[in-house]
Amino acid sequence: MPDLDLAVSSPAEAFAVLREGNARFVQGKRLHPNQDADRRSAVAPRQRPFAVLFGCSDSRLAAEIIFDRGLGDLFVVRTAGHVAGPEVLGSIEYGVSVLGAPLVVVLGHDSCGAVTAASIADHDGNAPAGYLGDVVERVMPSVLSARAAGHTDIDAFVRTHIRRTVDGLVGRSVLLAAEVAAGRCAVVGLSYRLAEGTVDMVNSHGPVPTASDNPHQ
Repeated sequence: MPDLDLAVSSPAEAFAVLREGNARFVQGKRLHPNQDADRRSAVAPRQRPFAVLFGCSDSRLAAEIIFDRGLGDLFVVRTAGHVAGPEVLGSIEYGVSVLGAPLVVVLGHDSCGAVTAASIADHDGNAPAGYLGDVVERVMPSVLSARAAGHTDIDAFVRTHIRRTVDGLVGRSVLLAAEVAAGRCAVVGLSYRLAEGTVDMVNSHGPVPTASDNPHQ
């Protein structure tokens, strides 16, 4: 039976649903909710996702699969290295202010290609050609920040980039900052582990459990 629209009204509830879905995915016990013909018909006239998922474009990071959700559950925005330009910020604001999602998740992952490319460019002094160079340029401040803090491995750079992305969304979007301050929305950074399928909290703004409450930490 499809679970249709969940009774999710708070950031903490939305976050709990995602964590429960990821646990099912890791354990091989996915329920595949909201993925049938009835759900397709139900959401055709409207959508009310319970979370905005802003993630890396990596093909192994399919949000509805790793969080065991279905049609109409997640409003997904993806770019290489989860770099956030005006179009991304506008899309996230749409998901929160128009669609009413109480949670925004920034989803990065270990061994990220964009972060690796930025690390190599920083080391060699040569950025990739074309628009890929623009992606690397947007990731570079995270690599430099991580190096300044004494980190040397890619996964530490990834976590720094996730943290900076979360902080940047709240810092750049007046609308998002206001929703977080009012307790109506939270922005959470998660790092996905490709081999295990688990997600670890990196940082957050708003009313959700802290990183210290994460069982994978």
